[in-house]
Amino acid sequence: MLEGVSNFIQGQEWIFIIIIAVVFIFGAKKIPELAKTFGKAKGEYEKGKIEGEKELKDLKDKEKLD
Repeated sequence: MLEGVSNFIQGQEWIFIIIIAVVFIFGAKKIPELAKTFGKAKGEYEKGKIEGEKELKDLKDKEKLD
């Protein structure tokens, strides 16, 4: 049964289904707040990633000097 549905629904249709489910679960008024929170979290992740890469590069440079 689910195989037939998953073959019928492909690609972009899943995105719309997920968006509709999120609206039903959280309500339309919460969506901008969730997006803002997600954006901040993504920014913090990127900042941490850059910081980690910088520390790793500094450590490798220090090992080369020793």
